Amino acid sequence: MFLDLSQIKKIDWALNIAVLLLVLVGLLSIYSVSNGSGLNIFKRQLIYIALGIFLMLLLSTIDYRFFRDNSYLLLIFYILGIILLVVVLLLGREVRGVSSWLRIGQWGFEPVELVKLVMILILAKYFSLRHIEVYRLRHLIISGLYIIVPLVLILVQPELGYVLILSLVWLAIVVIAGIRLKHILFLVLMGIIIFSLGWLFLLQDYQKERVLSFISPYSDPLGGGYNIIQSIIAVGSGKFFGRGLGRGPQSQLHFLPEQHTDFIFATIAEEWGFLGSFFVLFLFGFIFYRLVKISFNSSNNFARLFSIGFAVMILFQAIINMGMNVGLFPIVGIPLPFVSFGGSSMTMSFIGLGIIQSIALRNKLS
Repeated sequence: MFLDLSQIKKIDWALNIAVLLLVLVGLLSIYSVSNGSGLNIFKRQLIYIALGIFLMLLLSTIDYRFFRDNSYLLLIFYILGIILLVVVLLLGREVRGVSSWLRIGQWGFEPVELVKLVMILILAKYFSLRHIEVYRLRHLIISGLYIIVPLVLILVQPELGYVLILSLVWLAIVVIAGIRLKHILFLVLMGIIIFSLGWLFLLQDYQKERVLSFISPYSDPLGGGYNIIQSIIAVGSGKFFGRGLGRGPQSQLHFLPEQHTDFIFATIAEEWGFLGSFFVLFLFGFIFYRLVKISFNSSNNFARLFSIGFAVMILFQAIINMGMNVGLFPIVGIPLPFVSFGGSSMTMSFIGLGIIQSIALRNKLS
């Protein structure tokens, strides 16, 4: 089950280096907007990163087939995730109209981050066992039942961004598994229906305003459109070379909200300019390429589907986050993977990367 530590050198270090460069960019940006008590955020991020790297290296030594072959373990994680999503609705701290965090003092945990990774594992296992008959509609329905429960609970929070991410991961896995075109159209129709019902019956007026504000932010520049306007100003003011680390007026004077989480990409664009923004885009593109390559080189369907699911999750989180920073997408509270401040996102992303490295390492050894 475990590998000799000497074999760690055979993992995909190109992928690791790209991720660590993203982490470094995030750390520098968090430090630049930290002053006074804000330095506590920087120190906590260092702890999250250290824990994440440790867990990644540990999981890379464990045979990833341990997750594939232990159905009861995955079921326990799934039930735990559902319970935590229910608990967060009942006892979670509400931030900006969203109840998604469980907090103990200064430390918090976002259950949806655990649920994302568990769902990729479950979907990869389910379809890897049924790849020959995946064209049957019943497998689409059964896999949909697995994901619909957490989707509804996340929608009630409401966290529309994570609903979208989980839906895209599910769609990517079933497409790679070999679903028929007519079933894809059925999925799209169901997605439209679920979104419409959520829009009509779950979202409050101020939450709808937040989603729609990206269309015409200047119609309410001090209300629903404020965050997007400030983010666009920050991105544009960076120009080509940027204003320099710690010298961005939008982020340093706190006109830009949530500089270390939702809008960290705008902070990077303001202080690092187009060059820094392009560097971040390049790193995400390279990470996606390495993940897809690991998927194609995998020796079994479970590894292939997990790698694709994780790749899609990272890619679309990055696209949605950067898109909302430049006004292309509504603000839905999605962090930038490996960059934004946050223990749940950082540690769970590194755990997923550890499983990926276990796959890559055993591809080389087989």
